[in-house]
Amino acid sequence: MAEDVLRRLAEGARARLPQIAKGERDRALLAMADLLEARWEEVLAANREDLGAAEAAGLSRAKLDRLALGEKDLKALTEGLRQIAALPDPLGRIEALSRRPNGLRVGRMRVPLGLIGFIYEARPGATVEAVAVALKAGNAMLLRGGKEAFRSNQALVGLWHQALRSAGLPEEAVTLVPTTDREAILAMCRLELLDLLIPRGGEELIRLVQREARVPVLAHAKGVNHLYVDRRADLNMALRLALNGKTQRPAVCNALEALLVHEEVAEAFLPQLEAAMRAKGVELRACPRALPLLKEAVPAQEEEWDREYLDLILRVKVVSGLEEALDHIARFGSRHTEAICTEDPKAAWRFLEEVDASLVLWNASTRFNDGFQLGLGAEIGISTSKLHAYGPMGPLELTTLKWVALGEGQERA
Repeated sequence: MAEDVLRRLAEGARARLPQIAKGERDRALLAMADLLEARWEEVLAANREDLGAAEAAGLSRAKLDRLALGEKDLKALTEGLRQIAALPDPLGRIEALSRRPNGLRVGRMRVPLGLIGFIYEARPGATVEAVAVALKAGNAMLLRGGKEAFRSNQALVGLWHQALRSAGLPEEAVTLVPTTDREAILAMCRLELLDLLIPRGGEELIRLVQREARVPVLAHAKGVNHLYVDRRADLNMALRLALNGKTQRPAVCNALEALLVHEEVAEAFLPQLEAAMRAKGVELRACPRALPLLKEAVPAQEEEWDREYLDLILRVKVVSGLEEALDHIARFGSRHTEAICTEDPKAAWRFLEEVDASLVLWNASTRFNDGFQLGLGAEIGISTSKLHAYGPMGPLELTTLKWVALGEGQERA
């Protein structure tokens, strides 16, 4: 795709930014929810074509899972759109307004980031969620989806255009790059008209964008997520959290990848874990201390401890206590999601305070690191960097603050 075509698309979107920020954004979100319910079968028909082509191309089970849409997705997407529409408008309010000695009142006003480039793989649901979050915050979106979801994305962007028109907003607020050529990724990385670039997909894609981009990038690393089962854990709860984290949807970034078990409960817990995981088709890969307590596990290789499987594989390590668990997570975690199961508040609070991750949980599944589950309605991604956001990014995270000053004719002496 020629860079001048991409530039024209970006220029058209940027020209409409003031109209988007001041327009009926919530009305567009609600219209999109209604359109999805009315025309979901059209979206599914496009998605079935994508799935057929992806299966013929030999895509992995994990990618096929992320690509597929179903009735449960319709419910989640429409609920998310309506939740986002119901959130307070993040724009225009002035925060921390204070009066200077000379009478000048100064504060900071929330404003959109501007034009956001979104490069993503497989997940057509992100075409709804990401746009909804960005639009709520008054931003325009330039989308470059993966080739495996191109038909699905076209169908969804077509509905977005209808929803925008019905709300009196410009179609340029949501623009799908009309090609799946890999060169379009590099062209977007060089497109200085973008205010922010967000890659969402595999580690290779994210590293490529971070390496090539000439504009700010907000991305998340792989989800190497741990659950630490403490010596004072409720073992029935720990088993449920491990099963939910690993097996509910193994191909997503908040799935559980490694289990750390206190040595005092390992003998009682690990045989239960193995039986339950075997029933769900999960392969266990264990450290030398865990292997004798498991019948069918295989040894975990040292280079595996920072791997994101996105599959029915779980690493298991026996640790001497909280200190070793914290050290292991600090070394091998990806700052995505970490959890502790314990009835000991002192251990829990130390874990919550010391673990460096975008979401840290006490007695809850790693699967809750999700914008919808945390009350944002949806998310555009989960940031594992600390500038400008950390964790799921909702509408507020897609705004910035500018200084404003309210005067009465003050002059600087």
